[in-house]
Amino acid sequence: MRKITIGAACLAFASLGPVGATDLGTNAQEPQTIDRSILHVQVILDHLGFSPGILDGRPGKSLTAALKGFQESRGLKITGEIDRATLQALHPYRAWRPTRTLALTPGMLAGPYTNPLPKDPQEQAKLPALGYRSPMEKLAEMFHTTPQVLLAMNNPRTGLEPGSKVTFPNALPVSRAYDAKLPADWRKTLNDLNVSADQPQGVKVVVDKSDEVLRVLDKQGRLVAQFQATMGSRHDPLPIGTWKIQGASYNPPFHYNPDLFWDAKANAKAATLPPGPNGPVGVIWLDLSKPHYGIHGTPEPSTIGRAESHGCIRLSNWDAARLSLMVKPGTPAVFQE
Repeated sequence: MRKITIGAACLAFASLGPVGATDLGTNAQEPQTIDRSILHVQVILDHLGFSPGILDGRPGKSLTAALKGFQESRGLKITGEIDRATLQALHPYRAWRPTRTLALTPGMLAGPYTNPLPKDPQEQAKLPALGYRSPMEKLAEMFHTTPQVLLAMNNPRTGLEPGSKVTFPNALPVSRAYDAKLPADWRKTLNDLNVSADQPQGVKVVVDKSDEVLRVLDKQGRLVAQFQATMGSRHDPLPIGTWKIQGASYNPPFHYNPDLFWDAKANAKAATLPPGPNGPVGVIWLDLSKPHYGIHGTPEPSTIGRAESHGCIRLSNWDAARLSLMVKPGTPAVFQE
């Protein structure tokens, strides 16, 4: 059997479309430049719940939004920049180093994998799961990044096999002591996505169309978390108003109804798609009181805030999973301009 390496795995993404693209459009065959100082800021913000999107050591709109949220939460001047005051506020958390080098385990590399992954819902419905397409894609999502970043951080000849040492962005959680009442398969998903069990508790969610973020507020009205989000489109605009989060579906199947999709093919038929991180709603669906609308994950985290949705609120899988630990059924969700 041919040995699979980081370089070979990343090159394979060149033919897979969106999964192989970063949010700046870098070709999957070209390692990208990583600014370690920026990566350190991203890692700290990610741990604190102010998601900078993909951990890639590069500036961009997701990092700017995360900085603004963090600055607001700390009473700093809101600049969206890594300025002196912000660095001082981040300084106490410097122990979260930007990278970690780990030995791959069988669990980290375990499938099942789904490759090729058809685009047609009717073909997807025939599959047992909509899983990751390769170990490289799984490892990238585990550490809140992309295959290109992993390629840039490591020797391309590094083998993707148990015992191989690989450097990752430091997305390792503070705690894995998940609530035993949660389903076992969901606790595994949280663990695989490196989502910490230690999360702030929110009593209100605010989705703001103007800056494409989802904010979580505590009972004192303080901003305790913020996530970059994709929300609506000109065909399916964000439903402005106050709704409620009714509950969560973990690792859900997706009931595809072409009547609800303006871009469905004329001959499209209803289908039930199997669960998996590469399903249309990713690993979780938070149901809203407005029929057919929810807050959910995505199979393409690099498109968050840079694409359109069918009206729902789309987060990266790891951010959507994290949000689920912060809110309870009945939590109000305010959608505003």
